Amino acid sequence: MNKKLTSLIVILILIIPLLIIYFNDSKQSKKTKSEQTALTQTVENNSLSSSNIIENVEYSSKDAAGNEYIIKADKGEIDIDNNNIIFLKKVSAVINLKNSKKVLIFADFGKYNIDSFDTIFSKNIVINYLDKKITSEYLDFSIIRSSMLISKNVVYKDLENTLITDVIEINLETKDTRFFMHDTKDKINIINQN
Repeated sequence: MNKKLTSLIVILILIIPLLIIYFNDSKQSKKTKSEQTALTQTVENNSLSSSNIIENVEYSSKDAAGNEYIIKADKGEIDIDNNNIIFLKKVSAVINLKNSKKVLIFADFGKYNIDSFDTIFSKNIVINYLDKKITSEYLDFSIIRSSMLISKNVVYKDLENTLITDVIEINLETKDTRFFMHDTKDKINIINQN
């Protein structure tokens, strides 16, 4: 009987610290999850909830039409909830369109999907194509849709004009470009450089 009591005490002494550690980690995990949930759903905040940091990230892909897409970043973090998503910082991308010139993209942040190659760029975006320069705060680039959707504080400049608009939508295959405002009552602001 004495041996059983001693064995039970030893087991309890070993189990109690493990339970304390487990419940303490659980509380910390719940606290972290609730803090993450409270964050705004922007690309740069999403990167706070990820892990697995990669320095000097570079990915390249080609679509069926022969267009090449190269994306580079100073730092990338693999999303712990979906390892096909990488959150990028200090991003640059080159789109080599077949039968056309290069499109250069720069942004503070990016969210890159390894499977689809789609990328969402955010904050301080600069797009250079031929003699055109577009600045904005959000860019949704899709190889699958073959499109670029540019929004939030959009300014389009070429040699002759500056356009201030809500959204620019570009079809990468046809090069068709649409400029529009969210509210149809608002007008696109066009400033002639000459």
